[in-house]
Amino acid sequence: QAQLVASGGDSVEAGGSLRLSCVASGDTHDSYCMAWFRQISGKEREGVAAIATGGGSTYYADSVKGRFTISHDNVRNTLYLQMNSLKPEDTAMFYCAAYPLMGTGYSGSWCFRSVSYTSWSRGTQVTVSS
Repeated sequence: QAQLVASGGDSVEAGGSLRLSCVASGDTHDSYCMAWFRQISGKEREGVAAIATGGGSTYYADSVKGRFTISHDNVRNTLYLQMNSLKPEDTAMFYCAAYPLMGTGYSGSWCFRSVSYTSWSRGTQVTVSS
């Protein structure tokens, strides 16, 4: 399994921006589904965005569409989440996750909806004040 280390969480004011990073090491495959999840204390974890690293197809939750951008640097084995126009309701612990794929041709939608992720990072806290 890949080992994932997430970072970049911070406290910002509403309307601000943050970029989260997730460095992957260890097990390597040609491509992965990778995703960002978030969890508010006392609530269920929810998917934020996903990417199929082989082709770069992405998918976003409706709540972040147009504000967040997921990307992956294949050379650095790093997943990013650029978060703009942050809102207080974005306050949560963020986690990255990975699932190894065989080959390419997978969609971001499939990665978001259908994958049971096998590798998880520890969380990085994002706090947005009004």
